[in-house]
Amino acid sequence: MKIQNTKTNWILGAIALLVLPLILQYFGNAWVRIADLALLYVLLALGLNIVVGYAGLLDLGYVAFYAVGAYLFALMASPHLADNFAAFAAMFPNGLHTSLWLVIPLAALLAAFFGALLGAPTLKLRGDYLAIVTLGFGEIVRIFLNNLDHPANLTNGPKGLGQIDSVKIFGLDLGKRLELFGFDISSVTLYYYLFLVLVVISVIICYRLQDSRIGRAWMAIREDEIAAKAMGINTRNMKLLAFGMGASFGGVAGSMFGAFQGFVSPESFSLMESVMIVAMVVLGGIGHIPGVILGAVLLSALPEVLRYVAGPLQAMTDGRLDSAILRQLLIALAMIIIMLLRPRGLWPAPDHGKSLTQKT
Repeated sequence: MKIQNTKTNWILGAIALLVLPLILQYFGNAWVRIADLALLYVLLALGLNIVVGYAGLLDLGYVAFYAVGAYLFALMASPHLADNFAAFAAMFPNGLHTSLWLVIPLAALLAAFFGALLGAPTLKLRGDYLAIVTLGFGEIVRIFLNNLDHPANLTNGPKGLGQIDSVKIFGLDLGKRLELFGFDISSVTLYYYLFLVLVVISVIICYRLQDSRIGRAWMAIREDEIAAKAMGINTRNMKLLAFGMGASFGGVAGSMFGAFQGFVSPESFSLMESVMIVAMVVLGGIGHIPGVILGAVLLSALPEVLRYVAGPLQAMTDGRLDSAILRQLLIALAMIIIMLLRPRGLWPAPDHGKSLTQKT
C-alpha cells in the first residue's frame, strides 16, 4: 500500500512539473522565466551540495564555475571569436556554432578542471581559511573575465558577449515559439523542459553518488577527516573529486544560462551569487537532496515575488526607501526567521539514529 502511494505521488509530481509552465504562460512569460531560473539554481545548488553537503568543504567561489560554463558556450556559439581573430575567421568564416551535445560535456569537463585546480592548493585548509581562499578564487575569475578584452579581446570585458545562439535539439530551435496541435508554446517554456530534464538527470546522479562508496567516503571526511584517513580513505583524491564533480554541475548550468539569456557579462557572476547558492544549500537542508531543491526554488523565486511586496511598501513611505534595498532587507529577514525556527534547514536530512529506529 505504501509503495502504491509513493508511486502515485511520483506520478502526480511529474504531471504537475510538466503542466506548470503551460499554466504559468497564461499569467505571462515572466513567470515561466522565473521557473526557468529556479531550475538553473537547483542545478547549481545540487553541485554545491556535493562539495559542502557531502564532503563538508565550504566553497564561497562556486559562481566561478558557473561563469566558466557560460563564457565557454558564449565563445563557442557566437560570432565573437571570428570577429576578433583573423586566424579563427579564416578557419570558420561563418563563425563557430557548436552543438548542444558537444557543449554540455565540454562545459562539465572544463569546469571540473577548474574545480580540481581550485581544490589542489586548498587540500590542507579547513573552515574559515578554506572559505576565504575559495572566495578569492571566485573574485579572481570574475576580475579576469572583466579585463580580458585587451591586448587580445577574448571576453569583451565589461561589455559582455552577445549574439549567442539559442539551443537547437534535433532541428527544434528553443529560441523560437512552437505551435503544437494549435497550442502556442513560448521559447521560455521550451527551455523549461530542457532544464527540467537536466535537473532530473542531476538528481539521479546525486542519489547514486550519495549511496556509492565515493559518497560514503565524502561523508566520512565531512564527519572526521582524521578518522577517515585512519580507515584508509585517500582524503586528497576524494576532496579533489568532490571539487571537480561539484564544479561540473556549475559548468553545465552556466552553459545553459548563456544559451537562455543570449548574453553574458561579468556582472552576472558576482560574490552575491555565490552567497545565495550557499544559502540555498544551508537553508534547504545541507546534505539532503530534497531540502537542497526546496531551498533553491524558494530563494530563487522569493526575490521575484517580493518585487510585488516591495513596491507597495515603498509607496507607503513616499519613496523614501529604495525598492531594491527593501527587497534585500525582506529576503535577509526571511532567512533569519528560517534559521531561528529551523536551524537544520527547512527539510533537513533524517537523523541516522532515528531512521534506524524507524526501520527496525
